Amino acid sequence: MDISLFFRAVVDSDNAPVVICDTHHTIVYMNPTAVEKYAKRGGEKLIGKSIFDCHNADSCEKIKKVVSFFGENPDENRVFTFHNKKENKDVYMIALRDSLGNLIGYYEKHELRDPENSVPYDKI
Repeated sequence: MDISLFFRAVVDSDNAPVVICDTHHTIVYMNPTAVEKYAKRGGEKLIGKSIFDCHNADSCEKIKKVVSFFGENPDENRVFTFHNKKENKDVYMIALRDSLGNLIGYYEKHELRDPENSVPYDKI
């Protein structure tokens, strides 16, 4: 069985947007939530384009700095970037590495801080 199908299913089921970039800052994948969230900016058509086309100059410099940090520090895989008060979430950049620990890309991770409101397992 192709294990990559399971990894894709995990990313696709996330209720937060996941935009994966390679080390050249090219968007290589967007989960369905990201496609929907960024529809006004092009949605799925953003795949293959530079992440820098979607950010201001200050954000682009910060992204470059973090990716450089990941490249220089193979044991570092998560950097807090900011707290979004409007959506009550923390945002991180996450390093993606191959089986040898080489940096192959990155993505932005959104961790919602609102209490969960889905059905709890003991109520099913």
